[in-house]
Amino acid sequence: MTIPRYYEDLGTMHVNTLPDRAYYIPAPQDLGPLAGDRERSGRFQLLSGVWRFRYCQSIYDFREKFYEPGFGGEGFSPVKVPGVWQNYGCDTHQYTNIRFPFPFDPPFVPQDNPCGAYLLDFTYRRDAGAPCAFLNFEGVDSCFYVWLNGSFVGYSQVSHATAEFDVTALLREGGNRLAVLVLKWCDGSYLEDQDKFRMSGIFRDVYLLKRPENHVRDYFVQPTLRDGRAEIGVRLEYARGVLPTRLTLLDAAGGLASCAEVIGGEGDGCETVLTVEQPVLWNPEHPYLYTLRIESGGEVITDRVGLREIRVKGCTVEVNGTAIKFRGVNRHDSDPVTGSAVSVEQMKTDLRLMKRHNFNAIRTSHYPNSPVFYQLCDEYGFFVISEADIECHGPAELYDDANDFPARAARWNQPVADNPAFAPAILDRVKKCVIREKNRPCIVIWSMGNESAYGCCFEEALRWTKGYDPSRLTHYESALYHSGARKYDFSNLDLYSRMYPSFAEISEYLANAPDKPFLLCEYCHAMGNGPGDLEDYFQLFHAQKTMCGGFVWEWCDHAVAHGTSRDGKTRYFYGGDHGETVHDGNFCVDGLVNPDRTPHTGLLEYKNVYRPARAGGWADGALTLHNYLDFTDLRDSVTLRWEVRRDGEVIGSGSVECPPVPPHGEAPLRLPLDIPEEGKCTLRLCYIQREADALVPAGHELGFDELPLPNRTPVNCTAARLLAPRGGRPAEVSEDGPYLDIAGEGFHYRFDCRTGLFAQMAFGGQQLLDRPMGLNLWRAPTDNDRVIRAAWERAGYDRAYARAYGISYAAEGSAVEIRCPMSMAADGVQKCLTLDTVWRIFPDGAAEATLYVRRDLEFPELPRFGLRLFLPESFSQAEYCGLGPVESYADKRRAAYYGRFRSTVGDLHEDYIRPQENGSHSGCDWAVLENGGLGLAAASPDGFSFSASPYTQEQLTAARHNYELTPCGSTVFCLDYAQAGIGSNSCGPRLLPTYRLDAERFCFRLRLVPFHKGLLRL
Repeated sequence: MTIPRYYEDLGTMHVNTLPDRAYYIPAPQDLGPLAGDRERSGRFQLLSGVWRFRYCQSIYDFREKFYEPGFGGEGFSPVKVPGVWQNYGCDTHQYTNIRFPFPFDPPFVPQDNPCGAYLLDFTYRRDAGAPCAFLNFEGVDSCFYVWLNGSFVGYSQVSHATAEFDVTALLREGGNRLAVLVLKWCDGSYLEDQDKFRMSGIFRDVYLLKRPENHVRDYFVQPTLRDGRAEIGVRLEYARGVLPTRLTLLDAAGGLASCAEVIGGEGDGCETVLTVEQPVLWNPEHPYLYTLRIESGGEVITDRVGLREIRVKGCTVEVNGTAIKFRGVNRHDSDPVTGSAVSVEQMKTDLRLMKRHNFNAIRTSHYPNSPVFYQLCDEYGFFVISEADIECHGPAELYDDANDFPARAARWNQPVADNPAFAPAILDRVKKCVIREKNRPCIVIWSMGNESAYGCCFEEALRWTKGYDPSRLTHYESALYHSGARKYDFSNLDLYSRMYPSFAEISEYLANAPDKPFLLCEYCHAMGNGPGDLEDYFQLFHAQKTMCGGFVWEWCDHAVAHGTSRDGKTRYFYGGDHGETVHDGNFCVDGLVNPDRTPHTGLLEYKNVYRPARAGGWADGALTLHNYLDFTDLRDSVTLRWEVRRDGEVIGSGSVECPPVPPHGEAPLRLPLDIPEEGKCTLRLCYIQREADALVPAGHELGFDELPLPNRTPVNCTAARLLAPRGGRPAEVSEDGPYLDIAGEGFHYRFDCRTGLFAQMAFGGQQLLDRPMGLNLWRAPTDNDRVIRAAWERAGYDRAYARAYGISYAAEGSAVEIRCPMSMAADGVQKCLTLDTVWRIFPDGAAEATLYVRRDLEFPELPRFGLRLFLPESFSQAEYCGLGPVESYADKRRAAYYGRFRSTVGDLHEDYIRPQENGSHSGCDWAVLENGGLGLAAASPDGFSFSASPYTQEQLTAARHNYELTPCGSTVFCLDYAQAGIGSNSCGPRLLPTYRLDAERFCFRLRLVPFHKGLLRL
C-alpha cells in the first residue's frame, strides 16, 4: 500500500481538515450544554465502540488497500475504540522521559514505522434539517490517514487535538465504511516528547456532527468586568454568511440575564454584546455558570459562561480583583488498564479526589485534554493552565563529547525552538490548544508547551496568543533555555515560571526587583514516599505576594497493569518492564495517587498543608483562625470539630460554629476546653465541609490543626512509667568468651562485647530476637533519595556495622551498667561514627541505652541513626503513641497527628510500587510490639521514630516491584533517633538543611521494656 509521506514533511500537518473552532455540540433544540452527555443530541452520532483492527510492525508490511470497497477484512480483529494498540496486545509499551525513542533526525522517523489499520462499518441516516456531516477525531497518536467508502478524506497530526473533516459528499444513506490508518511516528513526534508512556492509536472519541448548510461555525465569548457589571462580547462566525441569530443568557436558576439579536449582515462574521448588571462571578470556590443559548437556522448551541477576570497587578496574580494562590497539580491522561484513553467517569474520579484534597488548579501536562475535561473543570471549580501539545526535550540530551549540561542547555534551542522550519508546526499546535477551548472560564493561563527551549518559534506563538486572547495570562517555563546568539523577546510572557527551584534561587529572584509573578509550574516531586517539602513551599507562597503558587508533579503514578501476583497485588509495570531498550525506569511512578487512584500519604500531606484555614496562638481559652480561602468567608465554608487528647487519647470533644472570617482574614475563636494538669495534651481542630457541593459531601474533613495545650506537667504519663527508675536486686553477670551473660528474674540476655549490642534477649522463656541487635544507618532509598544515594553507598552506609573497643561493667544501684566505646564503619573506608555507649539493665529486664555519637564530617549526612531489632514474626501487633495513623517523617508529617494508635505490622507497611523506605512514625513517646503473650515496649524521654515491617531494608532496597516482596520471617523493629527528611530531590532541590541528619554530635536515649501481656499498664 502506498500513501503520501506526509508523516515526514514539516510543511504538511493537515490535509483537508477544517479550520480550528471552539468546541461545542449542536442540537435541534435546547438540550442544555451537553457536557458529558452529548449523545442526547440528535445531531451527534458517536462512532466510538467496536471497530476492526490490524497491526503491522512496519508500514511496508501493510500491502492491502484495506480502505477500498469490497475489502473483506482478512487479518482484522475486533477492538474497542477509543483505545491504544499496546493494550490490544500489539507492539510494546515504552516509557521514556526526556530521550526520543528513535534517532534524532527530523523530519525523518524510522523506516519501519509501526502502523495500525482500523475499519468501521456504520449506518448513517440523513437529517433533512441538517444535511451536512462533519467527521471529528478528538485524539489520534501520532498521525492518521482517513478514507470513507473508498475515497480519501484527509490526513492530520497533533495527537491531542481535534481534527474535523467535511464528509458530506462522501456519506451514503444507510451503510458506510470508515477506514483509518494510524502511524506510530511522524515528524510531529519530535514535538511530542512528553514524560509518559508512548501509546498509539485512536485514543479519544470519534463522531459525526450533522449540521445545516449554513450555521454558526465558531464563536468567541469574551467577558469584560467594569463598574459592577459584565459586558460579554460574543464574536460569531458563520459557515456561509451571517444568519439571523438569537442569543440568550440565563442565570444559574434559569432566569433571563440578557439577550441579543443578530439580524444579518455582510461577510461571514459579526459581533454582539450581552450586558449583565450585578453579575455573579465565577471562581473555583463558587463556580457560578450562566447558560448561553445561540439559536440560528434550526440549530441550537448551548454553552456555559463563567464571568471572571484574571490579571497581573504589580507582581501579583489577581482573579476578580482578589490576589490568589494556585493550589495546583499536574495531570496526565493515564489509566493502568486503558492507558491514555480516559473516560468521563475516570476524569470525574480524578477531579473528585482533587477537590476533596484541597486543590484548586490543574495544569494539563503536557497537552490539551479532552474537551469534556474543561467543561467539568468549569462546573466543579478548577483553575486550569491549558498546555499546547508540545514537548521537545530530546535535543537537550543529544550527544556531546564533553557531556556538559550547561553547554548542552545553551544549544538546546537550536534544532527546533529557534529553527524557523518548525515555526508553522509549533504555531499550529498552540492555535489548536487556544482556539478549541477559548470559551472555557476555567482556563486562566495558556501554556506554550513544556521543556522545549526557546526561540523564534515560541516568540511567534506567544505573539499570536496575546493578540488573539489578551484576556488570559501566558506561561512557558522553558523560556529560560536559549543560546546567547541574539536578544530574545519575552515581552508576551506574563509569568516567570520555574520547575523545582531551590529556595536560594527563589530568594534571588525575589530580591532583584522582579517584574513578573513567580509560578512554580512543577514542584514537590511526589515520587514514591514523597514529597517532603510541601509545608516549606506553602510558607514561602504565603510570605511573598510575588509567589502565585505552584503545581505539584504529579497527580498519578503511570504504570501498566499486568494481572495480579500470587498474593493478590496488581502487577504494575513501568519503564524497562516491557523489554524496551530506551527507557527511564520507574520515573513515571511519581504521583500522589496509585495508578488505581488509591491515595499515597503524599496526597494526605498535601490535603492538610493546604487546609482551608489555620489556627494558632492558643492563649487564655482562645486561638486565632486565619482563612486561606481566596473568595469565601470561612463561616460559609466549614464547621469546626475539636478534640482534646491527653497522652494521645481523646478526653473531650465537641463541635462549634465557625466565626465569620473573611477571605485572607483572621478572627478569634474561643473554645471551652478542660485541660488536665498532667499528661501531654493537644487540641485537634478539624475543618469540616459545611454543605455538600458537586464533589465534596457535607461532613467531609478538609484538614485539621493540632496545637499543644500548656499545663503543669506536659509529659506523656505512659512514657514516664516506662522510663521510671526500677528497684530491686541487680542482675547477675558472667563472662563467656566474647559475651556477657546477664541473668535476672525471668530474663537472660547475651551481650556481644565485639559489637557493644545484644546478641540474644530471652524473656519469660521466649527469645525476643531472631538475630543479633544492630546499629542502623541505612534506609531503603526512597525515590527522592536517588541523588544522595550514591554518596551514601560510597560512604558504606548500606553495609556499615558496629564494633566495640572494649567494655567495662559494674552494678550501679539496682542496674547493671555496661560502658563501651564503639564505632561504625564499612569495609574499605574509615569509620564514619564514633560512639560512647552506656547500657543499663534493670532487675525487671528493662534495658536502657544512652549513645553519645560523633560523626566524621568527611562523610555525608546520614540516612538514619538507630537500633534495628529482628523480633519473631509472631510479634505482629503494634501500638504506639506518636504521629499517626499515617507514616511521618521530619518534613512529611502534616497528615499525621499525635495520638495513641493500634495496628498490625502488615498494615504499617506503605506499599509503594517500587519498594523503598516507608511506614516510619516520628514524634513517638513510646511504641510496643506484642505477640499475644509477650510484649516489647520502647520509650524515650526525647521522642523517637519507629517502624515495624515484615520486610528488611535490604529486601526493600533490592526489589524493583512491590509484588516481588516476600516476608522475611521476622518482624523488623527499627527504633530511630531520627531519619533524614524526604524532600523531593528525585527531581527537585537538595533536602533542606533543617531536615538533614548531619549534626556532628548527638545523643540518643532509649529504653526497651519487655513485659508479660496484662502486667504492664500502658
